[in-house]
Formats: sequence, structure tokens, C-alpha cells
Amino acid sequence: MWWKEPITALKGVGPKKAEDFANLNITTIGDLLNFFPRQGCYLDYSKTKTIKELTLDGETQVFKGTIVRMLTRRSARSRSFATVTVSDETGFADVYLFAHQRFQLKAFEVGEEIMVAGKVGPGRGAKSVTSAILSHMNSQTKPMGILPVYSLSGSLTQNQVRGAVKQALALAQKELPESLPGDVIKAKGLMARLPAVENIHFPQSFALLAEAKKRFVFEELFLLQCGLLYYRKKIKTEKTGIKMAADGALVKAVIKNLGFPLTPAQTKAWQDISLDMQQSEPMHRLLQGDVGSGKTAVAALALAKAAENGYQGCIMVPTEILAGQHFEALTKVLKPCGIDVAMLTGSVTGTARQEILEGLADGTIQVAVGTHALIQESVAFKDLALVITDEQHRFGVEQRAKLANKSKFAPDTLVMTATPIPRTLALTVYGDLDVSLMKGMPPGRKPIMTLCYNEDKRPEIYAGMVRQVKAGHQAYVVCPLIEESEGMEAKAVTSIYEELTHSYLKGVRCGLLHGKLKQEEKDKVMAAFVAGKIDVLIATTVIEVGVNVTNATLMVIEGADRFGLAQMHQLRGRVGRSSTQSYCVLLSPNTSEETMERLQIMRTCHDGFELAEKDLILRGAGQLFGLRQHGLPDLYIADILRDTDTLVEARQLAKTIFQKESSFKAVEEALRNQFDDRFARIFYA
Repeated sequence: MWWKEPITALKGVGPKKAEDFANLNITTIGDLLNFFPRQGCYLDYSKTKTIKELTLDGETQVFKGTIVRMLTRRSARSRSFATVTVSDETGFADVYLFAHQRFQLKAFEVGEEIMVAGKVGPGRGAKSVTSAILSHMNSQTKPMGILPVYSLSGSLTQNQVRGAVKQALALAQKELPESLPGDVIKAKGLMARLPAVENIHFPQSFALLAEAKKRFVFEELFLLQCGLLYYRKKIKTEKTGIKMAADGALVKAVIKNLGFPLTPAQTKAWQDISLDMQQSEPMHRLLQGDVGSGKTAVAALALAKAAENGYQGCIMVPTEILAGQHFEALTKVLKPCGIDVAMLTGSVTGTARQEILEGLADGTIQVAVGTHALIQESVAFKDLALVITDEQHRFGVEQRAKLANKSKFAPDTLVMTATPIPRTLALTVYGDLDVSLMKGMPPGRKPIMTLCYNEDKRPEIYAGMVRQVKAGHQAYVVCPLIEESEGMEAKAVTSIYEELTHSYLKGVRCGLLHGKLKQEEKDKVMAAFVAGKIDVLIATTVIEVGVNVTNATLMVIEGADRFGLAQMHQLRGRVGRSSTQSYCVLLSPNTSEETMERLQIMRTCHDGFELAEKDLILRGAGQLFGLRQHGLPDLYIADILRDTDTLVEARQLAKTIFQKESSFKAVEEALRNQFDDRFARIFYA
């Protein structure tokens, strides 16, 4: 099969170029065909303008002219760049080539007629052109038409990538398997695969390009949904599910032992979960609970139900601190009802660890709380029937699967997260799960008062923090970076720690916490803060997940303009965990109207799901929630925000496909080919 041949099988692609292609995740000829031009990046060389006709709107335009001067210069920051001055009978334009673009100079000389494509803006006497691509005119025997613009790596040029793609397309003429079932292509009115591949790379017209894009956007989302559904089906058919009885005396005793009535949101979520557990098919449910909505109480009921039916349950969390908090909360609720709870983390060693391993293996321990330590090979359960992962985005599909594989059954799976995910994104990231939403706060808690200020207010804000500490409360300062980096205005956490402890917070007990500390150092600092031995914790976003310090009443977020709304909402949820009024202050050096308008949303909105939707609109899906950390493939052409309707349609059609064995076989090979080895490892391991 030619598409599985290495990229070096193409003429002109030697080891060095193969290395550059590999940096773009292209190692085979098939990878190259699936390497589509950058989003919306095509140059229409059939419509050239004179320099006088170029509009100063920053749009990419095409013109031709003669090179009259080429200079290499240095910027005020000593960065090298080049200018190529081009003229025609109507005027002059200065083409700026920065960094990796300067290599283009070697191929041209003064007096040569060239074609230029780039973004045009005003200059100091001549129009200026940036993001430019230069092409020879003398080698063009026919009009170039619409040409693709690809992402590049190393010394690769546009012409080299285009040449390689043309060779791959020549091979595709002989054989190119269809990746979608015929009835799906017909139902959606999609272009066949070969003309779609040809027109996504070298469109014959913009109308045909639109048809090709439509085809591949649908294909990408459809195959992703097929993969998720296949994974779910595979889990369900490989092992037998467990049908549990309706809630009995033990579950009712645990509800009574919670010490508070369930909120309407908790009651609804528990009904969903309890009914799922009573089915013979295994539960696969995502519990999205906004910050402080009481997910742990619902998890306790699910664990009690597993124990009541004679089985074991476990809950995996990303950090030892969070494991300790869950262990304490679950022991308090479950132990008085006769349910044995144990905690297994990397810190548990020697005899204590051996006793827990034996208790899990013989079934005397009914509930295990732990970190990644739970998925180690040495851990074996007697009758594991319920697997809960908290803050799922810190794990991946693969780790969830590893934990589920500890059971001889197909266990019930509950995934909990306080990270608000818009519905459209949840369909992609958690397409293999049913979703329950839990909104609202437990009784007695007050909404957190959120305030937005610029740098001028820093002295007053930290004076307020000192007052909070003197009143016996604790506080957080959250920073966006660990170390200072060139070009970043945001202050680093280490710099802010030094600044604050020598100025506004001098004499206050402060702690420093960030991701580059060793785990034992992190745990030590966090334990001191939990115990009240540290008054102010100056940290990066490592405190975003699950830290429960009820005495913390103030959070200051430095460089707030660098955070997403949903992430700030997550951070804000670390305060306001008692009946005392709490505050979150957003500090930003960026006072632009757009930034302040975005930050002001935090003042009035306390709904994490609503904030996530706004984030999706303002920042785009890629920045909000990377798919790669879930073990899922990245989306190369589809856009979750733009293609929501297509995503929903793709999911419905994927479900239909799974009802016909023959139709699924048509996409099975495409699933193997389309996505990288991580996808195959999850779904075919």
C-alpha cells in the first residue's frame, strides 16, 4: 500500500527533509496527503494586482514586480530581518522577511521579476508587505491558479511541500480507498475522497475547495465519533456488566450520614447514576459539577451502592493532597456505616502498603482512594465494580481504561470534573460518556465577590490581604508563569514571591508553590497551608484542582488577562468554601477596552458552564481545551465552535453505523489510518 510507504520514497525527499517533515508529524506518504493547508490559507495567483491597487487592510494579496533592492538589517532588539523592495509602473512596496522567512533571499537577485503574496499595510513611504511568499516569474509557463500554503518546519519551503504533495496525488490516481461508507456519502451529499483530496490541496476553484473542506470536516468529526463509540462498544462486549439492586438500607444510611439534605441538582445526578448502576450494561457517565456543587457527596453514594451489592469501588485523583481530602471526607461518611475505606498513594510504602494491597485483593477493603498508584501492576482488586476518576482532564482515556481493566467485570465508570466544558466540546472530548450536569452551591455558602483592577491598585489590594490575615483568614496569590520569559509581560511566580515577601507581605507567613517543585516539596507546602502554618500561598495554577481550605477567603489573580474565564472560575472556587464572605481580585496590567470588558464578565457571572461557553466564543476551542491530553487525536480541519451542527450530525450518523456491522467495517480501516498511534493504542489494544 503506497500510502504506508515512508516519505523518503518520494523524489527529492532525503533524510534531512524527512526529518523536517517528521517535525510536522509526517512520516508516510499517507500522512502527507492528510496534511492539509493551513486554515483558510490559499493564494489566488489568478487575480494579481498592481502595487497601486493593493489595499492597506492587512489582507493577503498577490502582485508582481521587479526587485530593485535587497537589504539585511537588524532591529532595535538586534534581531536580523531583510527587506526586498519591489516596483512596478504604479509604485513601490517593501517586503519584510523575518526569522525563518529570510532564506527566500538566496533564490532571488536584484532586477528579477517576481510574484509576491503577503499581507499589505501602510509603510514609511512605500506600502509594507509581511508574511510574504516570493515566487519566480520566469519559470511560470502557465498561470499558477489557487495554490495552498502549508505549515513549514526546518528548511522546508512551500514549493518543496507542494512538489511532494503533487507526487502523492499522482500515486492516489491509481488507488485511494474510500474512508466513509457509501450510504453516508450519499446521505450527506459529500464529494468522493479522490476529488476531495485533490481539491483540498490544489483547488480547481473556490467552490470545489468549499466542497472538499465540507467533506473532510465531516469525515474528521465522524471518524472521531466512530472511534469513541467503538471504544465504548468494545468495553461493553469484552466483559459482563454488573446489574445492581435498587438502593437499600446501606445507601439510605449513608444519605442520612451526609449531615445535610441533597440539593435538587445532587438528587437528579444521583438518580441518573443509581439507575445506570441498576442496568446490566456498564455505566459510562460524566458528572460535570460546578465548583462547590458537592460532587464528593454523590461519589460517596455510588461507592456505598457498590459496597451494598457486595462489590468494591475506587476513586482516582490527580494529587496526593486531593486524595487525602477525599479519603478524610469519605471515611467520615462511609466508615460509621460499616464501609472500610483505604488510601493508596506513592507515599504509602512498606507494611502499610502491603496491608492495603492484601485488603484490596481479598475484598476486605471495599473503597480505595488513590492517585496514579492505583493503576500500578501490583494493585489487584477482588471484585472491582465501580471506577471513579476525579478531575478527569488530568488523566487520559488510556489511564481510565487501565483502571477499568483491574476488574474482571465491565465496571461502572463515573468521571467527575469541576472543569466546566461546553456541550459541544464535551461531545468531542467525552463522546464515550453520558453527561450529568450539577449546578448550584451547598446551603450556607455566599457567592464570591469578584473585583477587577489595574496595577495602580496593587498597594491597596495587598493592604486588604494583610487585614484578612490579621483577622485570622488565609489567602492565595495566583500567577500565570513560573519564570520570566522574553516577550511576556506577565510577572513570574518566583519574582512576585520575592517582591511581595519583601514589601506588602513582609512579616506574613508566605509559601511558594509551582509545578517545577518536586512532589514532596509541593505536598509539604500544601500540607502547611492546609494546617494553617502558611497564611498566604503564592502559586501558579497547580492549586486549581480540588484544594479545600475553608479558612481561605481572598484570592488575588495576577496577570488575569492571561487566563481564560473558565480557568479563573476554577481558581476562584478555591475560596468561598465556608459561610464567611470571600473575595477574588483580578489584577491586570493590560487596560485595553477588550481586556477589561472580558474580565468584567467574571464580576457578574458565577455559572462555570456559562463562562465556558463565553470562553469558547472568545478564545476558540484549541486554547480552551486541548484534546491531546485526553489521548485523543487533534482536529486538523474541523473547528468545534464553527462546526457544532456537523458534530451533532456526525454523532447521530456514527450511532446509526454501529447498528450495521457491514457499514462499520467500511470505517474500521479508516480509523486505523486516519489517526495516530495513540488512538489505535486506545481503541485496538
